[in-house]
Amino acid sequence: MKKDIPSKFLKGLTELTIAPKDPIAWKLSMLYEAATNTEEIIEDIAKKYGYTREHFYVVKRAYDEQGSLGLMDKPKGPKTNYRRTNEIKKQIIRHRFLDPEASCEVIAQKMQQAGCNISQRSVERTINEFGLQKKGYIKQIRKQRKQK
Repeated sequence: MKKDIPSKFLKGLTELTIAPKDPIAWKLSMLYEAATNTEEIIEDIAKKYGYTREHFYVVKRAYDEQGSLGLMDKPKGPKTNYRRTNEIKKQIIRHRFLDPEASCEVIAQKMQQAGCNISQRSVERTINEFGLQKKGYIKQIRKQRKQK
């Protein structure tokens, strides 16, 4: 959907404004206009709403299959964390506990040598996610070693 497209105003017994920011109402309005209009072609109607003809038919198919719920925008991006799986996270944490002084770069190299396709940044994210950063973590381990 394009941001420079103005809202649609419908008048009858009541007034209705449909904004491009509301994806469900916007797509439903496009489908309604296509269903009631006999003079314009689909490509022109879709263009008025900021879509291509092909995308119009994607929207129509989604509506036909799921109703208005099919008009909701789907989240973009990967659906799963395919790089940092639970097994990879466990290995990173294991490496951190075995050698708390090791940097993220060293842990990433060890993981790569073991055959895991993981970047240094992914190791950093995992360590931050579990609160195992060097600052307080290494001091805490040193205190525990002195107490023993």
